[in-house]
Amino acid sequence: MRRVFSGIQPSGELHLGNYLGAVRNWVDMQNEYDCFFCIVDYHAITQDYEAAKLHPRTLDMAVSLLAAGIDPERAVLFVQSHVLEHTELAWVFTTVTPIGELERMTQFKDKSRRQESVLAGLLNYPVLQAADVLLYKAQMVPVGEDQVQHIELMREIARKWNARYGEGFFPEPQPAITHARRIIGLDGQAKMSKSLDNTIGINESAESIWQHLRPAVTDPARVKKSDPGTPEKCNIYSLHQHFSPEEMIQEVAEKCRTAGWGCLDCKKVLGEKIAATFAPFRERAAELRADPETVFEILRDGADRARAVAEETMREVRERMGFMPADQYARR
Repeated sequence: MRRVFSGIQPSGELHLGNYLGAVRNWVDMQNEYDCFFCIVDYHAITQDYEAAKLHPRTLDMAVSLLAAGIDPERAVLFVQSHVLEHTELAWVFTTVTPIGELERMTQFKDKSRRQESVLAGLLNYPVLQAADVLLYKAQMVPVGEDQVQHIELMREIARKWNARYGEGFFPEPQPAITHARRIIGLDGQAKMSKSLDNTIGINESAESIWQHLRPAVTDPARVKKSDPGTPEKCNIYSLHQHFSPEEMIQEVAEKCRTAGWGCLDCKKVLGEKIAATFAPFRERAAELRADPETVFEILRDGADRARAVAEETMREVRERMGFMPADQYARR
């Protein structure tokens, strides 16, 4: 089976954008591929964060992933910092990665503009990403379009290391672009993000979902209920395409164009569909929160399985790079 690696930051509970943009695809892929899914807490510390919240948010993310359908019997689920070889290989890769390649990364340019003092961790973020994937010699990485540039750099890093230390050792991973390429937030403008408060958590109650949806931005041309709209310009209509059956999607479009429904009517139907879709997730998440030791055991087992692969990769990396073996002077 071809190997897949993907990671997600420990931002707490999964939100609708995470699920549609990534995790739904992960759940499908674990049936066809050898999947490694990682909660990337080392990546999370490249920006301001509250240390006291990192642990509980990591646990919340693990609960959400399991509730959404990640199966530890079919995929390896673990926390990045529990496998130290990630950072070791990242350091190795910094020695073959030109600074110019890192500085031209679009995400680095965007984020560095918002920082008064740009930290090295932000610059080297894609190097750690490359280490995450190549440590397991993964051939595929499910990503959104905004991450394709990082996959290209990942391939370049693999080529440079291979050219110096052994052709063909690291594969050049391919991006697997997700179907939901960019999920727009409830503000109708930016990508869904907790920091922008423009999304919905997958474990929220039906009432909470409605409170988020009610003020959501729709077609700006619909000022009054009697105004006809253009569904293709409405973000609520785009979300219907992820949660409603085809007949309902067609009805939503027709009633939007003819002003047969007001925007609140359309949102209410969407809210019901979202709540129904995520109802099993909420139930499973509640069970897992009541039994955190089960979650910890899954993460421990996942880290053990990941570490077995990572240790072998790093053993070969050190050997090819000429490092002295740690057991060279074994005690007698």
